[in-house]
Amino acid sequence: MQKNTASSKTIYSVTELNRSAASVLEQNFSWIWVEGEISNLAQPASGHIYFSLKDAQAQVRCAMFKSRNQALNFRPENGMQIQVRGKVSLYQPRGDYQLIVDRMEQAGDGVLQRKFEALKDKLAAEGLFDEDIKQEIPELPETIGVITSNTGAAIHDVLSVIERRFPSIPVRLYSVPVQGETAAPAICRALELAEEQAECDVLLLVRGGGSLEDLWAFNEETVAHAIYDCPIPVVSGIGHEVDITIADFVADVRAATPTAAAETVTPDQGAWLQSLEWHQHRLQQLITEKIQRQTETLAWLDKRLSQQHPVAVVQRLSQRMDDLEQRLSYAWRYRLQQQQNRFQQVSARLQARSPERAVSRYQHRLQMLGQNLHYHIQQMLEQHKSRLQNNARTLNAISPLQTLERGYSITSNAKGQAITHSNQVLVGDELQTLLYKGKIVSQVKKITT
Repeated sequence: MQKNTASSKTIYSVTELNRSAASVLEQNFSWIWVEGEISNLAQPASGHIYFSLKDAQAQVRCAMFKSRNQALNFRPENGMQIQVRGKVSLYQPRGDYQLIVDRMEQAGDGVLQRKFEALKDKLAAEGLFDEDIKQEIPELPETIGVITSNTGAAIHDVLSVIERRFPSIPVRLYSVPVQGETAAPAICRALELAEEQAECDVLLLVRGGGSLEDLWAFNEETVAHAIYDCPIPVVSGIGHEVDITIADFVADVRAATPTAAAETVTPDQGAWLQSLEWHQHRLQQLITEKIQRQTETLAWLDKRLSQQHPVAVVQRLSQRMDDLEQRLSYAWRYRLQQQQNRFQQVSARLQARSPERAVSRYQHRLQMLGQNLHYHIQQMLEQHKSRLQNNARTLNAISPLQTLERGYSITSNAKGQAITHSNQVLVGDELQTLLYKGKIVSQVKKITT
């Protein structure tokens, strides 16, 4: 800084002025949050991001360096509404006032995320997430309740899993909207209705993936308390594996996806059939062993009685033994017949749910889709071929070669520059004249204007 002693004026250099202004800005503004719309976005090869943040009346330049923007979970675009955290500064070489950005969030998601974290902490403090209050999931549900949209992909995924794993289990659908303002009240009412009807012994609360805003109905406090108060075990399967909602924390079991939720509550029918066959075989063994022991006991008693000579007693006891043996044999056959009947019923139900019909339907659908794809590809090729022919005719019509063919020519100097006026050449200059076929090289002898 220089001082003029004659006038006692303090004179700053431009560098000193900008440095002082930057110091004032950086010292008086700590980290702040600013919301606005992205414009003038630039992402050079350095990896840094430069943009302007604007609202209806003003804008401010922003810079986010590579070391900070690598953590972004979305791609910034012009027109996007965002919230940024940064420090106010001054780019001294140009004297530009700017914001050095440390963190960037999409405006809607950022607000929702902070709301999510606040509600999560509150409900955790109230004990809604405690593990010791979680209910057990039944090993073999008699009826499965599904709370979801009847038009979404989630219900189809759930039904496909149940059809594949244990098709004989009945499913009760409680259709609700899974997004929007009406979703949370509808979900709460569905949980209450399932409790009132008492038809299901486990409930699946599911929906497909989406943004934080799309899934917000499952982050409502009313839904969390409805799940907590529900006496029926609730399994949540909301969004994709990376999506976490308040409902997931409150539910008795959290599954990563709707498909995983259905697999959690549905046993494997193959394993159950194997277990049933093993128990049937074991029962037959036990009955056979029981009969053998009773037969041996009867033979031993018969031998003892025959040695005591009371013929009448022996006869009565022998007859009693025969009667007991017949009753035991009848009971064994009756129990075996019951097991066989049950096995046949289960086998018939499994055969009725054979996947062959579904496979046939999907094969037919795949064939139809293939035909449609072939048709659309042919249509697209014809359109592109026609467009290419039109472009070729247009290009040929405006080609300078067509002009040359009608007798015109193009004259240029030795540097290849086209001559359009006589003042562009001097006597003695060498010229080149391009004809439709061939080229003429000439020398200027006379110039007239």
